[in-house]
Amino acid sequence: MPDPTTPHAHTPPRAPSPLRGPLSVLDLAPIIEGGDAADALARSTALARHAEALGYHRYWLAEHHNMDGLACSATAVLVGHIASATTRIRVGSGGVMLPNHAPLTVAEAFGTLATLYPERIDLGLGRAPGTDMATARALRRHLHAVGDDDAYLRDVQELESYLAPAEPHQRVRAIPGAGTRVPVWLLGSSLYSAQAAAWLGRPYAFASHFAPDQLDDAIALYRSTYRPSERWPKPHVMVAFNAVLADTDDEAAFHFTTLQQRFLGMVRGVRGPLPRPIAPAELETHWNPGEAAQVRRMLSVSVVGGPDSARAQLARLQERTGADEWIATCNVHGHGARLRSYEVLAGVVGMEVGRVG
Repeated sequence: MPDPTTPHAHTPPRAPSPLRGPLSVLDLAPIIEGGDAADALARSTALARHAEALGYHRYWLAEHHNMDGLACSATAVLVGHIASATTRIRVGSGGVMLPNHAPLTVAEAFGTLATLYPERIDLGLGRAPGTDMATARALRRHLHAVGDDDAYLRDVQELESYLAPAEPHQRVRAIPGAGTRVPVWLLGSSLYSAQAAAWLGRPYAFASHFAPDQLDDAIALYRSTYRPSERWPKPHVMVAFNAVLADTDDEAAFHFTTLQQRFLGMVRGVRGPLPRPIAPAELETHWNPGEAAQVRRMLSVSVVGGPDSARAQLARLQERTGADEWIATCNVHGHGARLRSYEVLAGVVGMEVGRVG
């Protein structure tokens, strides 16, 4: 019989978390087959509230344009909407694609958000347009900044100057924005983005949920060449991964077929809404061996399974990368399955319900 004087003597000890550091949510606001953009945004709002209740640290929204299956084009608008629908979780961009925007415009938008929601807003920046070149022209009208590494670095520094305290006689200021010092992250999936984040002394998030090929080399390069900054004296890495978790391995594998079909469409150059799941065995009739290999490579940084399987996969990712933070994206067709995936993940890492940060 347990000693009644021992607190919680009947409760088995909690398994240690397989991850070190905070865990967050990356949302692409997917439009599902049979749904529409309004439905996608309502699901994102519900997921953000759910994530906050579960104790996730950040809720980031991506920027993509002219894509039938994603409702995340107006990133700053979505960040404000999600921040207004929650109370404590940090909300930000994962990320704003800087070549599409004037730095002052971004500083004003995120400076306004930081003024409305103090100490809750993050600004992640990418250097790709997040779309095709025709759409990029429609967004910015000129493409000198797309693919121009020097222009990207200048834009990052210009943007940060608008978020810093205003200097005397500064002619152009972000109002609101000046003095908000919104935390800026650099995002990427290449060695260049790792070098840029290291040179600027900024935290770095790697997009291994869809482009994992250079994950290990990019993290090593970032850490080895990092230049300390006042705000970030040490390198700080966040790793993104796909998370499709369920109560059993078989159920998770079933829901994962939605993402596999989506990536097969990317390989074939076909876009569209997020498809319904199918039996994993049926998937083998949908692709040829070369396509299957491409999809598996692109989705190699994915955690798929029930709690025990997921714990082992997460432990291997932590050992492999030594990441300081993690961000999980779950793109499945069923809303209930998506919510449950984040519930199971929270349980695996031992989150305390209601704790954010």
